[in-house]
Order: sequence, then structure tokens, then C-alpha cells
Amino acid sequence: MSMHIISPGMLTTVQDLGRCGYMASGFQQSGAMDRFAAEAANLLVDNSEKDGVLEMTMLGVKVYFDEDNVIAITGAEFTPTVTDFETGEVTELPINRAIRIKKGDVLDCGSAKSGLRGYLAVAGGFDIAPVMGSMSTNLKCKTGGFEGRKLRAGDVIPLRHPQGWLFSMVGRVYEPEKRTDGTVTIHVIPGPQDDYFSDKGKNTFYSEVYSVTADSDRMGIKLDGAPVESIDGVDIISDGIVAGSVQIPSAGKPIIMMADRQTTGGYAKIATVITSDLPLLAQLRPGGTLRFKKVDLQYAVKRIKADKKALKKLQTNILRADTFTSDS
Repeated sequence: MSMHIISPGMLTTVQDLGRCGYMASGFQQSGAMDRFAAEAANLLVDNSEKDGVLEMTMLGVKVYFDEDNVIAITGAEFTPTVTDFETGEVTELPINRAIRIKKGDVLDCGSAKSGLRGYLAVAGGFDIAPVMGSMSTNLKCKTGGFEGRKLRAGDVIPLRHPQGWLFSMVGRVYEPEKRTDGTVTIHVIPGPQDDYFSDKGKNTFYSEVYSVTADSDRMGIKLDGAPVESIDGVDIISDGIVAGSVQIPSAGKPIIMMADRQTTGGYAKIATVITSDLPLLAQLRPGGTLRFKKVDLQYAVKRIKADKKALKKLQTNILRADTFTSDS
């Protein structure tokens, strides 16, 4: 019971919600860059929201299964198709809903029309042994996921409990908020070292439109734009870094630390991106633009509660649809 990789895409790794509790020992958290999309994909196929998924960057995987299965693709706007094993007929597939895939049929996840990272969940999950409590791939340490690396053509990913059908297939639909084109507003809480920066520097940080550079990755999103002025340099005694920490190195150009960030850093952090906006950052392509907006902790908590409510609503809708639908 396996998924066979015909083509691995540009950068595809196994990820879940991250390797929590080990940063004090120097191990990066890793995990899905767009955690919300990963959780939604798992819920669509009846997995735990913490289960492993494939994170696909720009170009998706092409695979086939040796058993019937149900899959879901969320995140970036990918263009999946399935090729019937017997007839060769190619059918376009929707995203953000559960889809049946027959044994031998070829699933081609296509490329992202918008956004950057897509998530493929399979019903029953991947049969991959966790490392320190997580399936997430840490590419730098070559740990976790599938052999600690990105996927390659010819890989065979074992499946735990493939499911050829799930109750309420019609109701397994997720309707994400539509992304708007143009500059994205990223909400941040000031600090913890915003006192290292001059009033001019802070004004620059909150008024400038920054662009994502091509050397951004899972470790950090590097920005280009007007430099942020410090009062007397940005070097600090190294301290802990969280997802969303906005470091200002000596050149003054912000770097937003993401899933594969280092555990500590020695540059002052002018602000911290709220958890609910990290998925927006995960979907920004090189050349995409953003601006920062200052908010308080109460706003951040309100947004997290709204995210949890949205995922709970997805679960409820699936159960409600099963009440009114005998089969689909």
C-alpha cells in the first residue's frame, strides 16, 4: 500500500505541524509553512490535523497509488488532473475538497497558478516513522520525513491505512478566503527589541512596501526595500527565535524567520508576525510585495480563535453533510 512518485515537482517534502519541544536542544521546528492549509487538507480526508502531508513548492508531484484512495489538495491554486489507468482519459480535478483516486490512475498536481505552496493529504496518512515526535523533514539536518530529504522520482511512500471511500464525500469541501492581488498586509506585534531602532527606522518599517527576494526559502523570507535605521547597531546577545520573528541585520533589510529558522539569533528583532498571518507569507512568491501593520496581542488572539473556528466549521460541515447524504 504505497504512493509511487513519477515526478517529484520542484521541492516536495513530507511535513506536519512541526517538531515541537526540541528548540532548546538546538533542533529546528520545521513543519508546514502554511499550517492552516495543511490542517485543512488533513481534515478533508479524515486524518488528524497533525498528520503528515506533502508540501509542494510551485510545481506539484505526479504520482500513482497501488490501492484506491482519497486525497485532498489545499494551499496554493494548483491545477491537478487525473489520468485514467485503463482509458487514458485526462480529467481536471478541483482543489480544496476530497477526491477519489482509483488504483493505478495517475494524479498530476500540476503547477501553482497563484500562491507558492500546496499541500497533498492522503486518507489514512503516510506510514512514516516520526523523528522526535514529528514526520517533518529538516533538510539541513537530513532528518525526518522520507529519508530526511526532498522527494525524488522513483520514491515509494508507504501508506498507513488507504481509504477508497469516505462518508459524506460531497460535504468534504473547504472554501478558503480568496486571496487579493497586490500588496499583502502583514500584522505584527512590536518587539522584542524594537527599542534598538530610531523613530525614523520604525516609521520606515511600517510605511515601506517591501518585496520578497529570490533567495527566500523555508528558513526565512528576505525582503528588499528601504533599510531600517537603528540607534546604535543591531547586534544583541543571541536569544530565541520564533516563527515570524522579524530580524534586522546590519544592512537594515528585514528577514522574517519561518519554519526552518535557526533556534537562536544575534540580530535585533523589531517585530513578530502574528501566527495567523504566517500562511500569507508562506504563499508569497519572489517579487511579491507586503507592508507591515502594527497590532496588539488581543488582535493576534482574536485571529487565532477565528482560525480555529474556521477549522471546526469544516469538521462540522462534513458531519452535517453526512446526515443528509447517504452516499456520493
